[in-house]
Amino acid sequence: MGERDDPGTIGRRVQRLRVERGLTQRQLAEPVYTPAYISTLESGRVRPSDDALRHLAERLGVAFDELAGGHSARLVTGLRLRLTEARRTLAVGEAEAAAEQYAELLGEAEANHLAAEQSAALLGLGECALETGELVAGRQYFERAEECLAGAPLPARVPALRGRAVAHYLAGELRYAVYLLETTLDELNRGGLHDPDALLLLYASAIGPYMDMGAHARAAQAAEFALALAPRSDDPALVARMHRSVARTLVAEGRLAEADASLAKAAELYRTLQIRTELANCHWMRGYVYAQDGRLERAEEELRQALGMLSARRAALYSSQVAVELADVLHRRGRSDEAAALLHDVLGHLSPERGAVHSAAAHRLLGIIAEDAQRTEDAEEHYVRALSLLERAGAAGDLADLCRLLGDLLRRTGRVEAALDAYRTGLGHRTAPGTTTLGPAPAQPPL
Repeated sequence: MGERDDPGTIGRRVQRLRVERGLTQRQLAEPVYTPAYISTLESGRVRPSDDALRHLAERLGVAFDELAGGHSARLVTGLRLRLTEARRTLAVGEAEAAAEQYAELLGEAEANHLAAEQSAALLGLGECALETGELVAGRQYFERAEECLAGAPLPARVPALRGRAVAHYLAGELRYAVYLLETTLDELNRGGLHDPDALLLLYASAIGPYMDMGAHARAAQAAEFALALAPRSDDPALVARMHRSVARTLVAEGRLAEADASLAKAAELYRTLQIRTELANCHWMRGYVYAQDGRLERAEEELRQALGMLSARRAALYSSQVAVELADVLHRRGRSDEAAALLHDVLGHLSPERGAVHSAAAHRLLGIIAEDAQRTEDAEEHYVRALSLLERAGAAGDLADLCRLLGDLLRRTGRVEAALDAYRTGLGHRTAPGTTTLGPAPAQPPL
């Protein structure tokens, strides 16, 4: 049943429709109700029952939803069909075209006071903004979607909450992203709201920030829960995203064959669903897996395919991340000049507020390239810039490795005390990974 307007609004609508059709109150009322009841209803002094509204809708020749909420069932169905079309446009990577569709749908949903459709359009606009790298706008769309669903059960609000967390994560605000995801998981699990799709979405989304923070144990646990929840989900796109996220933890544990198998499952689902950007992300992750396994030629093929798919669709932040991975492979293949040019191009599209972790990765690799070329001052400058970006983001896992690189450089140039300080900082970030930077883990779902 759709949303119902207040009695006064319904009364005025009934009166307008009755007058437009040339009916008296007696003609509208008979044979079930009295003219006095219709008069009271039209004045807004009584809240009509569903049975009364059905009777009146039949006499007036309109749908129940149109009389109760001011919009026809046909209008709502049409909006939902067009929302599906917009989702399909976004799925094939046309984020800007999808944003235009969602904006038009949002206007219509707002004009007709359709909260659920408003929220769906705002979620779509948020996802489009993430694709094009407009993180502040994306976060604002997700916040507005949450406001539209303020009175809805928590599982219905999870996609908006998750979207907001991802926007913070991509901006380099890892701690806050984890806070949003974990508090929502806790509220779901402790409240007995064990919606498999909602839980799966949150656990899969937490894996990336956990890994970047160096909380590998917690990332592995989230992956374990996500894999257990997957068979209960009816959303194949969500299951595919989970397989892609889980692959990160498998790589970290050295389980490369399992990671590759997980990515193959995700890629097959995305091909079936024709979700282009996510399929590109699968090529990206497979390239990463091959690079970890030393198969650099295959890694370059996969990463170039991912970069081509993403760049063609203007997925700015994602393409920047893939470019950093590709540059690493090119450097390892002896093509450092090509790698450096790619990295400088990446830095031109990122900022500390937009992709801090990925900017840091670019500076780290430029530092390694400079050090290999015996340009010590350039290397140190890049390492220090990367360190500043990672400290701001709270990316403890990457910080420890960077401190080691900087310490080694300082030691080789005779600055032993400065090198020791860098090593001590790195050791601080290595202490008990997964426990020092985070609070207690979220409550476990019933699996």
